[in-house]
Amino acid sequence: MDSEMMNEASKRHQRRKRAMHRALLVMLALTLVLPLAGYLYVGSVSAQSGAEKQTNPRADYWREVRKGMSGYTSVTGPETSVLIQSGGEEYRELRNGPVVNIAGVVLPLVLLAIGLFFVWRGKIKLEHGRSGQVVERWSLPERVMHWYTATLFVILAVTGLSLLHGRTVLIPLFGLEGFAAYAQFAKSFHNYLGPFFVVGVLLIVVSWIKYNLPAKEDLEWFKKGGGIVGNEHPPAGRANAGEKVWFWIICTVGLGVCLTGLILDFPIFNQTRGVMQVSQLLHAVLAIGWIAVFFGHVYIGTIGTEGALEGMATGYVDVNWAKQHHDLWYEELKKRGVKSEPAPKTKTKATGRAAT
Repeated sequence: MDSEMMNEASKRHQRRKRAMHRALLVMLALTLVLPLAGYLYVGSVSAQSGAEKQTNPRADYWREVRKGMSGYTSVTGPETSVLIQSGGEEYRELRNGPVVNIAGVVLPLVLLAIGLFFVWRGKIKLEHGRSGQVVERWSLPERVMHWYTATLFVILAVTGLSLLHGRTVLIPLFGLEGFAAYAQFAKSFHNYLGPFFVVGVLLIVVSWIKYNLPAKEDLEWFKKGGGIVGNEHPPAGRANAGEKVWFWIICTVGLGVCLTGLILDFPIFNQTRGVMQVSQLLHAVLAIGWIAVFFGHVYIGTIGTEGALEGMATGYVDVNWAKQHHDLWYEELKKRGVKSEPAPKTKTKATGRAAT
């Protein structure tokens, strides 16, 4: 009797054990199957939704329009049938992003570098002082051409940069209405003066290209740092290698700025909007680079080198300045029989007495 009861209890235990195993298997199956089923369900819904988007006639229509699909517009010209020119969005993102950031970073860094260099190097003095004798370096027509172009360059640089950074810099200063009035004036001023500036650049290129052709002494000038870095002054002709670099920047970058500016200034020659957008970006980037180099040009020609500004201001330079910075040119003048002249007398501010 006891053995039968033990057998019956053992069988019930085995049945309960098998039931628990089956329950565990079912739970394991549900654990694996339910997430997979949910994933498949969500994927099918997403695919269906994507299929609906791809086959949505209105979405497809505007997608094609943005690609330049032709249709009727009242615009006359090369883009008569273009309903939407989507390049404007890419242009705006590039102009208000990388281009603005480039100008905001590069130009201040260049000014900072020039300031630090001046603190370290100081003004390059005349080694032997002033001789009291001068020679003509620039004629009156050359000086008028230079200052005409330089003045327009500064005006165009200021108006161009202020329009480029107007929203971030000038609106907080002037307010919306004040900036709107200034922007209208600056834009018109910039556009109308641009062609006159192009004339000045072309005159400089044509008039001074003969002085800026490469010469064998240019490499030596670069090796010795042009006398700007270090104290040794390498030989140089009418234009040294540094001045030649500036000239050829005018011939390349400068003419690029002029060309793109004319494309933007005269949209009456059937330019497409795409051409105008690319020209606008190139115009801004090239101008920023030109302005950065211009800072260095102004520094060397003013506070960086004693006596340099006098040449473009009066047309004459001291003989010792010519010997120190352009010795080959000075020797050429002597061979041609050009004689030096006494330096003009000036009055000192302190005593009012005449001085040379």
